[in-house]
Parts: sequence; C-alpha cells; structure tokens
Amino acid sequence: MNDFISAVILGIVEGITEFLPISSTGHLILVNRFVGFTGKFANTFDVVIQLGAILSVIVYFWNRLFPFGSRKSIIDKTEIWRLWRKTIVGVLPAIVLGVLCWDYVEEKLFNPFTVAISLVVGGIILIILESTHKKQAIRSIGELSYKTAFLIGLFQCLAMIPGTSRSAATIIGAMVFGASRGVATEFSFFLAIPTMMAASVYSLYSMLETGAVITATQWQVLAVGFVVSFFVALGVVAALLRYIQKRDFKIFGYYRILIGLVVLVFGYLVF
Repeated sequence: MNDFISAVILGIVEGITEFLPISSTGHLILVNRFVGFTGKFANTFDVVIQLGAILSVIVYFWNRLFPFGSRKSIIDKTEIWRLWRKTIVGVLPAIVLGVLCWDYVEEKLFNPFTVAISLVVGGIILIILESTHKKQAIRSIGELSYKTAFLIGLFQCLAMIPGTSRSAATIIGAMVFGASRGVATEFSFFLAIPTMMAASVYSLYSMLETGAVITATQWQVLAVGFVVSFFVALGVVAALLRYIQKRDFKIFGYYRILIGLVVLVFGYLVF
C-alpha cells in the first residue's frame, strides 16, 4: 500500500485511540500488519505521530497549561505551575524505566500475541474497577498530591507493554488512588505531554544512532501522519470529556476484550 495512504490510515487510528483506554500502540501494531507498513521506520513513525495527538491536548487545554499572560491572576499562575510540577513528578518513573527497558520492549513485546493478552487483561481490570469503584476523594487536579501523582506515574509504566494503553494505565491508577473519573482522565491527558514527547525524541534518536537515514519522502510521510492524528485527536479529546460526564469506562473494557479475543483466535492466521 502507498505509504502516504498508510500514513493517513494510521494517523486516524492514532488520533482515535491515543486518549481512549484501548491502546493506541496496540492498534497501530495491528493496523501496521494489515497495511504492510512495518520495519524500523514504521516503529519510529508510530511513536512520532503520537506527537500530533499530544499537540491536540496542548491546544485544547492551552489556557490551563500556559502560565503566562496579563489576564491570569497570581493564583491562576500558581495553580498552573503546580500542575506542571505534578505532571513532571508523575512522568519521572516512565522516563527512567523507558530509558532502561525500551529497546528490549520494542524487540521482544511488539507482537500481536502480547497486544491481545494486554487488551483482554486491561479490559477485565477496567470492568472490575468500574463495577467496584465508589471512593472519589479527589475531585479536582488541585486536590491531587505529589505522592499520588508519582504513584499514578508508576502505573503509567505498565503501558510499556504493547496493548496495555498508556491512558488506561494512568486512568486505572488514578481511580485506584481515589480520583474521580474526570480527574483521572484529565491527568492522563497532562501526563501524556512530557511522556510522549520524550518517547518520540528517544525513538528518533535511537533510529538515527543506528546510522539509519530518514529520507525526504519519509519526513513527508511523518508529516502527513502527524497532521491527521492532530485533528482527529482534537475531536476525540472533546468527545471523551463530554462522554465521561455521564458514562463510565465499561464499554471500553468490553471492546478491549472483544478485539483481544479476535486477535488471539485469528491473529496468527492473518499475520
């Protein structure tokens, strides 16, 4: 398949799945196999286009993330800087573990079987959590302590396993420690910014360090995937925030189990 068409397809998949608790990496691995877009560049492409989705979060939450401007009060600026500090604390475990283990994970775990198992297990956990989750002591990001932010960051490390879902790991972690569904989702958005930026930079560095050269055409393919994922993700972020105001995450748990079972049953016949 033409790489530009693949870039559009994968950009759409990334934009839809990055912030839903269904694993963007897992879906990209599976779709990559279907469209025949594989190899070292494809792995780098999958990570880099996530920056497009992350940019959508920055744009959507710009007023809550940007601490400068004459219209912001001292209190507003203090809260924004506190949010950034909590985000950095939360992302530290993933950065440290990512540097130590990413090459091994990329080599050994990026396969349909791992994705399928992770999807099913994560789906079951989501359903159980939503069925038993009653305590919602943390009703705003401001009430989130630095200790809790760090513990949520430890949960985020589970997302290194393809199919787990970074958003699912952080949302589950936040809810386990008493955050409301809304707070868990928003903090998951914020954690994504430094996490995915670091992952993208590291992926590009690792690829270039091996002596690989990204051609002009490949840069264009990256740009197409980036732009598509940005616009699709922007719509998904807004839709998800509306969705969780009245509904829970069980439907995503059932979806994970369904697609995971499909991959387990038919995956090796297709791939």
